[in-house]
Amino acid sequence: MNLPQRDPQQLPQAYRISEVRVENTAVRSLVLDGSMVCVPGQFAMAWLPGLDEKPFSLSCADPITVTVARVGPFTTALHALASGDRLWLRGPFGRGFSVERGPLMFVCGGCGAAPLGYLAEVARRAGHMVHAVLGARSAEMLFFEERLAALGCVVHLATDDGSAGFRGTAVECAASLLADGGTPVGSLYACGPEPMLEAVYALAQTQRLSCQLSYEAYMRCGIGVCGSCAREGKLVCWDGPVLRQPPRCHR
Repeated sequence: MNLPQRDPQQLPQAYRISEVRVENTAVRSLVLDGSMVCVPGQFAMAWLPGLDEKPFSLSCADPITVTVARVGPFTTALHALASGDRLWLRGPFGRGFSVERGPLMFVCGGCGAAPLGYLAEVARRAGHMVHAVLGARSAEMLFFEERLAALGCVVHLATDDGSAGFRGTAVECAASLLADGGTPVGSLYACGPEPMLEAVYALAQTQRLSCQLSYEAYMRCGIGVCGSCAREGKLVCWDGPVLRQPPRCHR
C-alpha cells in the first residue's frame, strides 16, 4: 500500500536548546541545535506538547534562533526553557522580505527587531548600507542594538520617555532622519504593532519609497487552511506575513 507523502515542513521537528540569551527583562532568544532554510520574515510554528503552538518569526536561521517576548502563558513557558530542553518547530511558512534598492531603513517597534535582525545579516552580506531605527517605551526595553551595530548597521534609538536616543516613536525618528533628504534611503522595512506599520506605510508614500511591512496575527495552522488569520480578504500566514501595503489597501 502506497501512503501519501507528507511535507516535512508541516510536521513538527524536535530541537534541543543550546543557549538562552536574555535580551531584556521581557525578551529572550532561544538558540536551537539546528538550521532552517528560509528567508528573513518567514515564520515557524513553535510547539510545546500538551500546552500550545504559536507562530514566531526567526531572528536567525543558522543556528535557528527564536526571539520571544513574554506576554502570556505560552511565551512564559518558553521563557522557562533552559539549555538542553526540547522545542518543536514546523516551517518555514509565509512570504518573507526581499532585499531591494539601498540604502535600507528598518523601523522596529518592540519585538519587531527579531525578523529585521535576520534581514540585517542578509542585507549587510549583500553590501547594503542599513539604517536601523529601534523603538521601545524606555531604554531598558531596547534590544539587538549591539548585534546590529556589530553587523555594520547605523543604529538609531528611539524611546517614548526619552531615556535613550530620540524622544518619541520609531516612526517619528525615521521621519526626522528622512526629512529634507538628510538620510538617503531607497527602501523602508518595518515590523511592529499594526498602527506603527500603517504609519510607516504613510511615511513611505510621502517619501515615495518602496516598503515592506511584517504583520502579526493569531494563527493556528500556518498554511492558509484554518482562516484564523484572515484580514480584509488576505491570509496573513499565506499572503504575508510580509506585505507591501496594509491589508485594507488590498481590498
